[in-house]
Amino acid sequence: MKILYGVPGEGMGHATRSKVIISYLLEQGHEVQAVSSARAFDFLNKAFPGRVHEIKGFHLAYKNAAVSKLGTAILTIKTAPDNLKRNFDRYQKLLGSFQPEAVISDFESFSYFFAKYHRLPVISIDNMQVMSRCTLDIVVPKQEKANLSIARNIVKSKVPRSDHYLISSFFDAPVCKERTTVVPPIIRKEIQEATPSIKEHILVYQTSTSQKNLIETLQQLPQEQFFVYGFNKEEQHGNVQLKAFSEAGFIQDLASAKAVMANGGFSLLSEAVYLRKPICSVPIVNQFEQFLNAAYVEKLGYGRHFPGFEADGLKAFIYDLPRFRENLAQYSQDGNSKLFATLEEQLKTVTTRTIV
Repeated sequence: MKILYGVPGEGMGHATRSKVIISYLLEQGHEVQAVSSARAFDFLNKAFPGRVHEIKGFHLAYKNAAVSKLGTAILTIKTAPDNLKRNFDRYQKLLGSFQPEAVISDFESFSYFFAKYHRLPVISIDNMQVMSRCTLDIVVPKQEKANLSIARNIVKSKVPRSDHYLISSFFDAPVCKERTTVVPPIIRKEIQEATPSIKEHILVYQTSTSQKNLIETLQQLPQEQFFVYGFNKEEQHGNVQLKAFSEAGFIQDLASAKAVMANGGFSLLSEAVYLRKPICSVPIVNQFEQFLNAAYVEKLGYGRHFPGFEADGLKAFIYDLPRFRENLAQYSQDGNSKLFATLEEQLKTVTTRTIV
């Protein structure tokens, strides 16, 4: 089957999990072409040379470590004319060289509109639709209700009326809408092949823009050793070691860490849960999806959820590591087997429905 796969450029989690699925589809004999933007395009183009088309995508604007709603709107309006021209050119080129029979969208609009215009079946694969198509079982504080409303409206409007929705989730989320299946998180091969162990370090994934006092906070726990990714440089600051990004090095440090500290990004939290690593999550402000992931981490007893990185909170988290490990030991996932089986079933179903 010929499949067009859409991957957004905002956040590398979409790209890494899409690489897993595209690799599987190619192994099964499907013909796949992908569209993406920014860093995700570079990543996927390297993995699948000649199969990835660069488009212009939507990007978030940040201010003071939080998503700026106004800034994002201004950025979108400002870049819209050039983006539309670039995407129309890519559309013409794609149409002339490839005629897909189905489309898969990982929360990406170009591929979705391509599918709708050409009346092709479209399958949505992402974790975001959990906010729209599942029943959430967490307490949403007053200050997050507006963010939930905004996020839910965005999710509803992103790929509406898709033929089927596959939602990846590390927590149970009862489906409340038809044409929806919840599957375990998409785990890349390198994580599945990693051998978990418990060494003395805590892996920290942050960026210099989202937590400016991170190093000083970590130094308040001199008895702990922290490996920090996100600054992309090699420096030693007492008990805090900054590490330049290396995929192999990151996976090794993740698999051997005694705990993980991060924002609320779904991909890393999912990999930590898969490897049974306790999580201390501090979600980016105004990103409800990150708040949701962090809230479920705490609800399930897999770790703690804090509004900011503070020494007292970290001490409380570290004190409870044995309890978090005990809860994580109950988590079970058979790689990506359920995802792949469900995807093949849905590809057959939606294409048969289209033919009929």
